Amino acid sequence: MGVPMMIQPKDSERISHLQKTLGMHKKIDVLRAGLDLLEKEALRLHRIQRWKHAVKLISKTSHEVNEDFQLHSLIKLK
Repeated sequence: MGVPMMIQPKDSERISHLQKTLGMHKKIDVLRAGLDLLEKEALRLHRIQRWKHAVKLISKTSHEVNEDFQLHSLIKLK
């Protein structure tokens, strides 16, 4: 058996309400579902942070490459 948790009465009421609403058999199922959602959100935020970092790393190079293509397209139009 795991480590017992001390749950406040108001939190217990909220969990019970969610348990009935979601049709779950045990309170721990509600807590696990909440933890799953929090883990997914944390992974999403971590992914966004990595994307922002990658964009910062390549933005200058990307801008230079785009300028080169714009020069070539202007030459072709004339």
